[in-house]
Amino acid sequence: MSSLLSSCLSRSRKETRLLVRLGLPICGAQLAQAGMGATDVIMTGRLSATDLAAVSVGSSLWMPLMLFMTGTLMGLTPIVAQLLGGGQTQRIRPNVHQALWVALVLGIIAALLLWTTVMPIFRLMGVPQGVATLSASYLAAVAFGMPGVAMFQALRAFSDGMNHTRPSLWISLIGLGVNIPSNFVLIYGGAGLTGLFGTWLPEPLQSLPALGALGCGIATALSMWVMSLTMLIYTQRSHAYDPVELWHSPTPPRRAMIAELLYVGLPIGVAIFVEVTLFTLIALFIASLGEITVAAHQVALNFTSILFMLPLSLGMALTVRVGNTLGAGRTQDARFVAWNGMAVCLLAALLNDLILWLASEPVVALYTHNIEVQQLAMSLIGLAMIYQISDSLQVNMAGALRGYKDTRIIMAITLISYWLVGLGGGHWLGMVGIPALFGPLGVHGYWIGLIAGLTLAALLLGIRLHRISKAVSDGRLATPHS
Repeated sequence: MSSLLSSCLSRSRKETRLLVRLGLPICGAQLAQAGMGATDVIMTGRLSATDLAAVSVGSSLWMPLMLFMTGTLMGLTPIVAQLLGGGQTQRIRPNVHQALWVALVLGIIAALLLWTTVMPIFRLMGVPQGVATLSASYLAAVAFGMPGVAMFQALRAFSDGMNHTRPSLWISLIGLGVNIPSNFVLIYGGAGLTGLFGTWLPEPLQSLPALGALGCGIATALSMWVMSLTMLIYTQRSHAYDPVELWHSPTPPRRAMIAELLYVGLPIGVAIFVEVTLFTLIALFIASLGEITVAAHQVALNFTSILFMLPLSLGMALTVRVGNTLGAGRTQDARFVAWNGMAVCLLAALLNDLILWLASEPVVALYTHNIEVQQLAMSLIGLAMIYQISDSLQVNMAGALRGYKDTRIIMAITLISYWLVGLGGGHWLGMVGIPALFGPLGVHGYWIGLIAGLTLAALLLGIRLHRISKAVSDGRLATPHS
């Protein structure tokens, strides 16, 4: 018994090291990209509450589109991981090229949507006119970067599937390095530069206009294209990808490969879109509650989202580990890899709760000097501490299921848990309440809905992962498709 336990612990430590080695660079990349969002919020928040609200509401529209594209293109990761695990590297290159074609189309569609649909949406949701006008100009600028970020995500999905997760970290840091100074110059203009460097600046720099939310959008689009072009150059020149010969010759669109990518990736994209749209719709619904509520919601969501990058990254790494193991034909080991990942993600959730407990107050103060916003944000962060475990579990269970290419069930569970329970229940609590017990809870009702939705998602995904991993391990399911 002692020998069996020792062997199991040794196996777990080895697998945990492999998972963390893959996951930490992904986490760094996610944090760098989240840092761009935090920079946007902090810099516009220090300019004015209206600019902050404009960027907050605008982000709630373009982020779901970008994450839908990212999720769809993430279908490439388990495809590449399984081909690599099975030693079929010659089949990787054409699959990556199909992903790039899909990325280009998705990026153009996303840009067109941002240019043509935002004002009707703002009018429908009752967003104040001043906020809506600024937000529309911000989104018009961001739209130019959507094809670029789609191409970057396709190449990143390829690199992650090849077990090379560090390039996305360094390139995301480059994007952040472009975003911060660009934001400063474009948001604050010459007045901001003069305040920082003094009056010795040349006159043309001193007279730069302060573009506010519009400048923030331009900086975001610039960062997207810098990341895309840098990733393209890196995959051309790095010897790590030599076995694939990625840029040896272009592969025209192939219907069968695009169909496989969309079969695996589209449900992921829809699931992520549904999850993020939950937060988007909440942001739009509470816009009518005033700028203080919108700002506090965005501050709390931004801070907790940054912490969520660790369990999210472990889930993305788990997709690769499960895919590699299945590709090598080790189905029983794949089940162990999946559930060992759940234990690791629980530790990550407890770490996040500790950080929220100790650091929330000083971190919130970095976002805004407004006392009302700070107090409301702190109360929302208190609710966020409740769902850390269920949120971490559900994202890692989804990551493991993606490794099995079992993605359609994730989409179905997400629709039920997030939109029906999370959004529906949250909206009822926020705007109606329970008449016999209490009245409308406002923004707090929406966050209570989040707790319920995420908990249900974790439960249902856990049941699915148990069934699919056991069926594949026992040989009862040969092809890991839902």
